[in-house]
Amino acid sequence: MLFNSYAFLLVFLPATYGLFHALAARNAVAANLALALASLAFYGWWDLRYVPLLAASIACNYGVARRLLALRRAARPTGTTLGLAVGANLALLGYFKYADFFIGTVNALAGTEAGLLHLVLPLGISFFTFTQVALLVDIHRGEVDDLSATDFALFVTYFPHLIAGPVLHHREMMPQFAGAAMHRRDAHLLNVGLAVFAFGLAKKTLLADTIAPYADAVFGAAAAGRALTAAEAWGGALAYTFQLYFDFSGYSDMAIGLSLMFGVRLPQNFASPYKATSIVDFWRRWHMTLSRFLRDYLYIPLGGNRHGPWRRHANLMATMLLGGLWHGAGWTFVAWGALHGAYLIVNHGWRAACTGRPALARLFAGWRARLLTFAAVVVAWVFFRAESFAAAGVMLEAMAGLSSAEAAATATENWRRGALLLALLAACAWWAPNVVELFRHERPALPAGLPAALPAGLPEAAGRLAFRPVWRWWLAAGFLLGAGMLTFHRNSPFLYFQF
Repeated sequence: MLFNSYAFLLVFLPATYGLFHALAARNAVAANLALALASLAFYGWWDLRYVPLLAASIACNYGVARRLLALRRAARPTGTTLGLAVGANLALLGYFKYADFFIGTVNALAGTEAGLLHLVLPLGISFFTFTQVALLVDIHRGEVDDLSATDFALFVTYFPHLIAGPVLHHREMMPQFAGAAMHRRDAHLLNVGLAVFAFGLAKKTLLADTIAPYADAVFGAAAAGRALTAAEAWGGALAYTFQLYFDFSGYSDMAIGLSLMFGVRLPQNFASPYKATSIVDFWRRWHMTLSRFLRDYLYIPLGGNRHGPWRRHANLMATMLLGGLWHGAGWTFVAWGALHGAYLIVNHGWRAACTGRPALARLFAGWRARLLTFAAVVVAWVFFRAESFAAAGVMLEAMAGLSSAEAAATATENWRRGALLLALLAACAWWAPNVVELFRHERPALPAGLPAALPAGLPEAAGRLAFRPVWRWWLAAGFLLGAGMLTFHRNSPFLYFQF
C-alpha cells in the first residue's frame, strides 16, 4: 500500500487510528498489538505471500532475542548465538536480493549459463532485516534489559517506517511504545502530523514525480546508446539528483508525520544534504539512520579510526562498498559506493592537510565547498541510476563535454522547461528550510544518532518560515494535501522501494 493512495489515506489510516485509540483507552498492550497487526495488513496489501516471511522473521528473531537475554542474565557468552542469528538474517536478505546478482556474475566470469531465479524482492526486507540485526547486536552488547513480544513486533512492523525506513533503534522507540503519550488521543499532534505528512506528500508528488520524466528520458537514451549533449546529460543527472532527494525525503517526512499522529517521534532521516560543504557533512545529512547503522555496526566494529589513517581509509572504503551493495544488486551500485568511499578518503586527507593552514582551508570553503560537494554527489548519482556501466559512460562522457551530439530543436525547447523546474528544485534544496526545521517548534522528529530525547534546539530557518498552528499554515497544509491527492491516479511508487 502506498502512502500516496486513496486506500491508505481515506481507509487504512483513519480505521487504524480509530481502532488504536479505542483500544488504548482500555488496554495499552492490546492497542500496540492491534497496531502491529494493522501494520502487517498494510504490508500484505502489496503481496500477501510475503506476510508469512515477515512474520517468521519477527518470530525467529524474537526467539533469538529472548535467548540472548537469558544468556546474558546467566553470564554466559552470547557470541555464537549472535553470529548464527546475524548470519541467518543476512542469508535471507542475500537470497532474495543477491541470488540472481551472484548467478549472473558467475555466468559472466566463468562463461556458464546457469538460469536466474527471477526472485521478487520483498518490500522493505533491507530495512526490517537491519532493524532486527541492530537490536540483536545491542542485546549482545548489554544495551537491552528486557523485551516484550508485542513491542518487538510493533518495533519491526510499525507501518510508517516498514517499507523504506528510517532504520529504527530500540533506544529511540521502545520507551515511546511503552509511554503514556502514545496511548493518549491528542488532537494537536494529529493535526500537526497531518500537516507534516502534507508537506512530505507535496515533495513526492508535486516535485519528485514532476521532474522524473526528464531523468527517465535522458537515462533511457543513455541506456539505448544514444549520444547526448552536455546540456542533456547534465540536465538528466540533475533531474535524477533532485528526483531521488524529494522522493525519498518526501517519504521520510510522510513517515514522520504519520508517526506523530500516533504520538511517536521517528528519527530524522534527512537534514538538507545538498547544503553539505563536504562529503563527510553530506553523509551526516543524507539517509541519516542508515549512515548511523553503517557507522555503529560496520565501520566502528571494523576498527573505525582507531588504528591509524591507512586502516581508517580501508574501513571507510569497505563500509561504503557494502553500503553501495546494500542499495542494489548490481556493480553500478558497488561503483557508487566505491566512489563515495574515495570521496571520503580524499575529504579526510584534505582536512589533515589543512590542519594549521587556514589559508589552505579557505580555498574550498563556503559556497565553493558546497558546489564542489554537490558536483561530486551528482557525478556519483550517475552510477546509482544508470542501468549499466555503458550507460553511465555515455552520461559521463557527455557531462565532460566529450560527446559530439548536437541538440535538436524540440529537445532544446523541452529542456528549457526542464531548466525552470530544476531551478525551482535547486532553490528548495539549497535555500528553503527542511520539514524538521519548518516545524521546529513542534519538535516532529528525534535527532538521528542521539539517545531518545526530544531535541533541545534545531537549526534556525528564516523567522517567518516556521510553522505555527494558525489558519494560514493550516490552509497551506490543506492546499498541499489536496494538490497531492489529485495525483493519486498515477502509479507512483517510491524509488527506495526497489532498494
